[in-house]
Amino acid sequence: VQLQASGGGLVQAGGSLRLSCAASGRDFRRYSIGWSRQAPGKAYDWKAQELIATTNWNGDFTSYGSSVKGRFTISTDNARNTVSLQMTDLKPDDTAIYYCAAGIGTIRVPRDFSSWGQGTQVTVSS
Repeated sequence: VQLQASGGGLVQAGGSLRLSCAASGRDFRRYSIGWSRQAPGKAYDWKAQELIATTNWNGDFTSYGSSVKGRFTISTDNARNTVSLQMTDLKPDDTAIYYCAAGIGTIRVPRDFSSWGQGTQVTVSS
């Protein structure tokens, strides 16, 4: 599975951003897909990742991390083969590098993902 993320940027606290991720490759619809993030200033390490949201291409399952539940919404566009993360009421603690990722089965922790896109930076100023 190949993943290409876009949409990061700088926003003030209380603002909104939308991340998008284009998926491709063989049988990518078999994969659960979602977003994970890592706080800045830390070397890339799956153990430092925070699982943000996951879903599947059937649209019958979504899950959110406790820190973003009620503020972030994950959705898929099957016609465009994209998964989006709508982020609202952003806080400075949401500042991180956000990764789009995919994996087989239920994703409970970031290490359950087997395919990763490049990260996109989200910075929330206070």
